[in-house]
Amino acid sequence: MVINDEFKEALRQILWQFRAPIRYAFAYGSGVFPQTASPPTLSSSKLHPKPSAAISNVQGGQGKMIDFIFGVSYTQHWHSLNLQQHPDHYSAVRYAGSYAVSRIQDTWGAGVYFNPFVTVNGTLIKYGVVNLDTLCRDLSEWDTLYLAGRLHKPVKILRDDPRVRLANQVNLLSAVRTALLLLPSTFTEQELYSTIAGISYLGDVRMSFPTENQNKVANIVTNQLANFRRLYAPLIENLPNVSFKDPRTSQPDWIQDSRTNASMAQDMDPVKRGNMVRRLPKAFRGKLYFAYQSKFQIPQLKFNKMLEAANDEDPIRVKRKQGGEFERRVAGDESHSLKKEVRSVIKKTIRWPSVSQTFKGIVTGGAANAWRYVNEKIAKYREGNKRIENGMRAQEDNGKEAKISEHVPKAKGAGQKDQ
Repeated sequence: MVINDEFKEALRQILWQFRAPIRYAFAYGSGVFPQTASPPTLSSSKLHPKPSAAISNVQGGQGKMIDFIFGVSYTQHWHSLNLQQHPDHYSAVRYAGSYAVSRIQDTWGAGVYFNPFVTVNGTLIKYGVVNLDTLCRDLSEWDTLYLAGRLHKPVKILRDDPRVRLANQVNLLSAVRTALLLLPSTFTEQELYSTIAGISYLGDVRMSFPTENQNKVANIVTNQLANFRRLYAPLIENLPNVSFKDPRTSQPDWIQDSRTNASMAQDMDPVKRGNMVRRLPKAFRGKLYFAYQSKFQIPQLKFNKMLEAANDEDPIRVKRKQGGEFERRVAGDESHSLKKEVRSVIKKTIRWPSVSQTFKGIVTGGAANAWRYVNEKIAKYREGNKRIENGMRAQEDNGKEAKISEHVPKAKGAGQKDQ
């Protein structure tokens, strides 16, 4: 992602304040990538005690907490070192020791341990700690979609790891394929990116409460269109069943052209769509298969044999898996029915990790921080609704002015006389 070099260095300086080894790290969210072009509502100095000039400049004085994910090799060892250096980052759970902290992280929810509202280098941040094995498994198999969904959207990678990089390429390809199963034969790139960005919110329990801006997905895509293109355009160009149909995409500078909403098309051939189903992430694909076993009323013995035949995962190399009769039948299901089943599987995948991580956050962050977090989310939700209302009111006013102007007699030009 294109990002200010000084800002990137300021984010990396935050990482250097941790003696515990961080193998992989990225920053994400509205504190790094703006989700609205509206003027700031809270000054940076009020939120960040002493931010660097680069952070203040990039945030435009908005003062948004910056979110990080840290990938670590050994969970208990990492927390042991971090508890010694930064005990104030933890809630009362710290008194139980690093073993308890690591158990809470690895066995509860999606395998992420968050420390919110901590100040590092004069900047207010929230950081989540995840084991690299957990992260790579979610990226490649979509067992929870908790972190895979975050990486469907633009993030700023601050420390890279080859294994995570490869797993995330698989994750991004899976996001495109899943979105294509949810889209018609023709669509626009904004519809594609909105479908991809919306995957992680489909089953998110927070979207059921007045704590998230309901226009969040549209805001993310609209304000980060160029970054979505950088993520997905190279993948789309190498996929055989989807392509851009807009001549403007052949221009060298089209990535930065925010006025272009390129048209796209996908091949609805059942063989190619069956291959897409077969190439979905393993855990996610398994849930979809079981949904269609019930729908197609396939006997359990026959279904087990079919699963064994499809179990050709190769740990050494990535093979282009081919869909069989069952996958083609799934892909050929009535379009609305397939979309319904895919959405249902997404919700089932996300719902429980989302719920458990929410309750886990109360324990790991402390009740006071949890209450503060909820209040800030409610404030953002109300602010988003206010923007919608103001936009609708402006449209109504413009409409009224247009109607009035239609009925106002035009002034007579020079030399004109009444008839």
